[in-house]
Amino acid sequence: MPKDDNATPKQHLPPVSAGRRAVFWIGRLAVGLVGLAAAGGVALAITVGIALAVAYPNLPDVADLADYRPKLPLRVFTADGQLMGEFGEERRNLLTIREIPDVMKNAVLAIEDARFFEHSGVDYRGMMRAALANLGQAKSQGASTITMQVARNVYLSAEKSYTRKIYEVLLTFKLEHMLTKEQILEIYMNQIFLGQRAYGFSSASQTYFGKPLKDVTVAEAAMLAGLPKAPSAYNPISNPKRARIRQLHIIDRMLENGFITPAEANAAKTEPLQLRQSRIQPSVHAEYVAEMVRQVMVAQYGEEAYTRGLNVTTTLQSGEQQAAYRAVRKGVLDFERRQIYRGPELFINLPADKVARDDAIDDALNDRPDNDDLMSAVVLEASARRVVAVRQDGEPFEITGEGLKPVQSGLSDKAGPNIKIRPGAVIRVVKTGPKDWRITQLPEVESAFVALDPSTGAVRALVGGFDFQKNKFNRVTQAWRQPGSSFKPFIYSAALEKGLSPMTVVNDAPLFYSAAETGGKPWEPKNYDGRFEGPMSVRRALAKSKNMVSIRVLQLVGTQSAQEWVSRFGFDAAKHPPYLTMALGAGSVTPMQMAAGYAVFANGGYRVTPTLITRVVEHKGKVLFEALPAMPTESQRAIDTRNAFIMSSLMQEITRTGTAARAQATLKRPDVYGKTGTTNDSVDAWFVGYQRNLVAAAWVGYDAPRNLGSRETGGGLSLPIWIDYMSTALKDVPVVEYSPPFGVINVGGDWYFEEFGPGNGVRALGLNDPASGTAASDAPAGGAASPAMAPEDRRNILDLFRN
Repeated sequence: MPKDDNATPKQHLPPVSAGRRAVFWIGRLAVGLVGLAAAGGVALAITVGIALAVAYPNLPDVADLADYRPKLPLRVFTADGQLMGEFGEERRNLLTIREIPDVMKNAVLAIEDARFFEHSGVDYRGMMRAALANLGQAKSQGASTITMQVARNVYLSAEKSYTRKIYEVLLTFKLEHMLTKEQILEIYMNQIFLGQRAYGFSSASQTYFGKPLKDVTVAEAAMLAGLPKAPSAYNPISNPKRARIRQLHIIDRMLENGFITPAEANAAKTEPLQLRQSRIQPSVHAEYVAEMVRQVMVAQYGEEAYTRGLNVTTTLQSGEQQAAYRAVRKGVLDFERRQIYRGPELFINLPADKVARDDAIDDALNDRPDNDDLMSAVVLEASARRVVAVRQDGEPFEITGEGLKPVQSGLSDKAGPNIKIRPGAVIRVVKTGPKDWRITQLPEVESAFVALDPSTGAVRALVGGFDFQKNKFNRVTQAWRQPGSSFKPFIYSAALEKGLSPMTVVNDAPLFYSAAETGGKPWEPKNYDGRFEGPMSVRRALAKSKNMVSIRVLQLVGTQSAQEWVSRFGFDAAKHPPYLTMALGAGSVTPMQMAAGYAVFANGGYRVTPTLITRVVEHKGKVLFEALPAMPTESQRAIDTRNAFIMSSLMQEITRTGTAARAQATLKRPDVYGKTGTTNDSVDAWFVGYQRNLVAAAWVGYDAPRNLGSRETGGGLSLPIWIDYMSTALKDVPVVEYSPPFGVINVGGDWYFEEFGPGNGVRALGLNDPASGTAASDAPAGGAASPAMAPEDRRNILDLFRN
């Protein structure tokens, strides 16, 4: 066909540009992403919903936090409110939100959660910031509000994971729903750990500054507020530089948040802080008593005793307790000055390099810490006339003259290597003046002291040993020792009921036992001073503690009768066998028993039970136990008032002219009574005595019984301890002597039971005794014949005096 030239030509569309195609596909992608995001959001919402449904019911019940009860320690106080012991893993003082000062609350809010009162428990901006930061670093950052910290500290672990964080957030919502903001802040301020075993800011204030929280300054509050983040890193005692940097940062935050003025901020930044360098110490040295209370509380309340916040008030008087503590330490250290020097505790090498030498000295002194006033030091130079030593302060000091006398053997050229005081020796020193020192040593000998109110049995002071940290064995209540001559008053008391009187004449003559009588070799017992003075009055014989007289007095009483009689005073009859050795104190007693026994004489004849705890209160004031001191009744009578009066008269003579004459001479008062006691071979040294309103027993000896020294006696060792204590306890106490009770008469200047007056009682004992162990030939006028001595009695006396 021919070509149609008139046909219409085809039309062509313009090509689509690349930019328009890109927009098209981006739009489709955006729509897809939005849909995908919406689907993801729905899926996330479903997942969160499922998580909430599963996790929320498993969250801890926080209802109990409305009545928050953290672990509060057991605290023990004296009768006048002085702290003497604290037990429990957590050191804490619980305060209400009203009792916490604003400056402390503001410091914490400024650094931990400035919007605490504005948000609902979770700071979402902070959480997002921390989450983004954590994506780029190995060490995670936190974003916890105060409520979240309470949730974690009370219920959750400190593990940093997203799972734990979810639980923390959920629990935070629950806390915010159940509790007010003030309740949450109160829990936080009391719960948070702040180092040094301190929980809560009140305890931390005492720990670091030694003051109650209500008295902290802005600078101190800022320092304390820096501790929650990292108690070790920002501890002002161990890391003062880092703690200072954080303190300044917190002060700036307080200023930024309007909690303080610029002037207050500047003042706080320049304020010098007085830190408490050592751990909290009880204000009274009564560690043995505190331990006694702890044992009683645990027995009563179990392990909860350490966490219930129990406050236990005791009968102790803080001033008297401190006096007893010092008296015991002085008595023991005075004894140690008379002992041979046993040598330094340790020897160390002193490097030539100063830094290395200082480090070596510090390490040695840390291993041998101070024992109160008995301080440790390292010797730098030593000669017979001069010793230079150094303590942890790094300042050398000299010891010369009298300060070297106790250790002359250690400074001698002939001293053995373990005794020689030389550079590098670790020694003990006591400061005797502003610049004066004396070298001494840790004692091996022990001591015990206890004082009671004789009317109620209330313990006024108790020291169970020289050093509680060294040995927690309480010798007042746990040590069974022979009382020696301090037991004689109980035998004489029994004899008064048999007609004995202070003016009865007793023969201080030898008692000889043949070989046939002892079953061995012949033996002749002696008095302590080795002398026999012949006939003397009971008053003089007891004042001079004549053993031969005491044996004859016990023969009058009878051993069985004496055993029953001493049990009236609280002694265990089984520990005092009915032998003549009882007259010389061969049985077993504790210092507490001796004090309680002498209390019978002091209070006019009543047996009282020693008491220690008067009140137990929970931290919120609920009284769990309370016991008011009560005067004794006739149901507690152990001996007649007349007996107690005459025995006091006899023991007053002992403190006036006898073996304890130092008592009245030193105290300058006649109304003190007591008896010394020194056992065979000077193994145990005693003094037990009293004033009308106070009775006390002092003992000195080795835990493993051994000789104290040939010249050591109760009058030289224990009596000074008793006097030192009484000097404080009886200060400003009026002199009060006993009035004679009905039924006693005074003839020739001495006292008698009315029915046993001159001519009616026992006039004499042992005046016709042959020089043998039998006294049956002597029949005392006005009394029964003395019973014959059994061979077993003689053997026991032999054992008691044998060297």
